[in-house]
Amino acid sequence: MNREIKINPPRKKPDNGSITLLVVIFAGIMVMIFGGTTGFILTQHRLQIKKADKALAMQIAEAGLDYYRWFLAHYPDDLQDGTGSGGPYEHDYFDPQGGAIGKFSLEISGNSACGSVSSIDISSTGWTNANPSIKRDASARYSRPSVAEYAYIIDDNVWAGGDREIKGKYHSNGGIRMDGENDSLVTSALETWNCTSSFGCDSPYEVKDGVFGGGGGSDLWRYPVEKIDFTSITLDLAKMKQAAKDYGLYIAPSGADGYHAIFKSDGTIDVYKVTKIKNIGSYSSDEGWHWSPEYISRETFYNNYSIPAGCGLIFIEDDLWVEGEVSGKVSIASADLLNANEDTDVWLQGDITYAGNDGSDGLLVIGENSVRIPLNSPDDMELRGIFVAQKGHFGRNHYASSGSYRVPYSLRPYIKRDFLKITGSIVSKGRVGTKWGSSDGTFLSGYENRQNSYDRKLMADPPPMTPFSDDEYLFVNWEEKQ
Repeated sequence: MNREIKINPPRKKPDNGSITLLVVIFAGIMVMIFGGTTGFILTQHRLQIKKADKALAMQIAEAGLDYYRWFLAHYPDDLQDGTGSGGPYEHDYFDPQGGAIGKFSLEISGNSACGSVSSIDISSTGWTNANPSIKRDASARYSRPSVAEYAYIIDDNVWAGGDREIKGKYHSNGGIRMDGENDSLVTSALETWNCTSSFGCDSPYEVKDGVFGGGGGSDLWRYPVEKIDFTSITLDLAKMKQAAKDYGLYIAPSGADGYHAIFKSDGTIDVYKVTKIKNIGSYSSDEGWHWSPEYISRETFYNNYSIPAGCGLIFIEDDLWVEGEVSGKVSIASADLLNANEDTDVWLQGDITYAGNDGSDGLLVIGENSVRIPLNSPDDMELRGIFVAQKGHFGRNHYASSGSYRVPYSLRPYIKRDFLKITGSIVSKGRVGTKWGSSDGTFLSGYENRQNSYDRKLMADPPPMTPFSDDEYLFVNWEEKQ
């Protein structure tokens, strides 16, 4: 009998070498993935630690600025951190539990002008004890804020007309009628005031809010606010005169009608002696109709002066007409301190501009009484600077072509001017005004179109002896050094 014999194929033995190779490959891949992931995590962790140390180093640097602000509040004249020697000055920085976690190093320098410190620059470098190689730097200028942060500071009631465009803070210790456009705070020290017909209100007066009117930007109106002490922001003219004699330029009384000063872009100033003037009839709110000695009929060259680089301070003991192109930071004052009953005026005779626009130039003009724009001013006029009328007012008087105080026929084309641009600050004891109109809105004299803006470049570094607007010292400029 035949039997079917089944023959099974031989079994293939497992290839142990191949399995081992696959295991090794997969293990290598896993190691690579795990190593890469771990490396990425460690790298990110180190980056986060570095970022945290960098942020903490900046906090420590800022703490150094705050520390020296505190120090100066207690020792305002000490620029050496109480050591009596030069810096840098290093201090530990502690966490809330009292543990030292870092350090800051300070460098202090004072900015002096005309014999007095005007501001203090503080540079602070911070780092952590855990990672001292990561350092951050911050610097700040510490000073009392100056009037340069305002477009206007007025110690009287005022009316800003509908054609006005004002850029910068506008403050009055009196009431404000704001019909113009403003892009910054408009503040009055009064809650209410009596608005008379000279401000467009019904006679004899209407009780109005501290700030009212039809102008834009009313969400920026504030009243009442703290009064700005006008006495504190007017300069000690005797101190200025002495500083000019010691460090700057002093010009004695002319023995005639005053001086005409013309700034030049080369850092010098041409001075003319005014030997004959013509009285012009005009009206102002504080003087009424009067004869104003403002029109130069004759003058002779007096001298050309180089403005001292270390103290750009000029004191003229007489009336002053001024114009020109200013180079550097310069302050010019007009006052008569020899005669107690005489107060001088400044006349802005022509355009006042700067040689550059990088902030290195600036002008402060001080008038013992008023700072005014005369009749024969340019049709399109540009004024740059800080203008302070200590006892009188800033502005352009009202001129008329008829009546007892009428302007001479040959000068009547000057009554109406076109455009006035002021970049800087106006500080005025009395009411300001550069445009005059009738009760029905008819334009009568002055500048028909006007634009005002403060100069932010002068805030941190104003001309020498610029008045302060506040007694408290503040950081007026802060920056991180890269």
